[in-house]
Amino acid sequence: MFNFEKIKKYFWYLFGVMGVVFFWAGVWDGIGTLSYLQNPLISLIVGLVMLSLSGLIFKGTSPFWEKGDPVGAVLHKVHTHPKKHEFHIKYYDKIKKKLILLEAKKIKNIEKDTLVFLEKGKKEVFIPFHRVEEILHKNKTHWKK
Repeated sequence: MFNFEKIKKYFWYLFGVMGVVFFWAGVWDGIGTLSYLQNPLISLIVGLVMLSLSGLIFKGTSPFWEKGDPVGAVLHKVHTHPKKHEFHIKYYDKIKKKLILLEAKKIKNIEKDTLVFLEKGKKEVFIPFHRVEEILHKNKTHWKK
């Protein structure tokens, strides 16, 4: 149940945050003559505000603002799943102006943010991730936009 990739990722984020904290502790120690920073509670609050504001700049690094499985991660899992024949992908076709249901076993490849399907006659169909509306597993919703 543990996603060790995420745990490893957040370990390195925490390691980086600790480096930033130690850096600023040294800087604040150097400017410790400022009376309002000598209070540990104020110093902690200022540090937490800085840390939370950094999440606005670096959205991908914040574990608190991360969306649940984005479609790309789910599609990669489906593509490598040993029983991918049990999955179906619904996407919106702009030309036909309707939702199309495709079997996941027809996925040939995933390139950047695009699914590559093999249609009849060995014709390749490219579907951008943002067009994927729903992923079904055994006809039940596995992921939905």
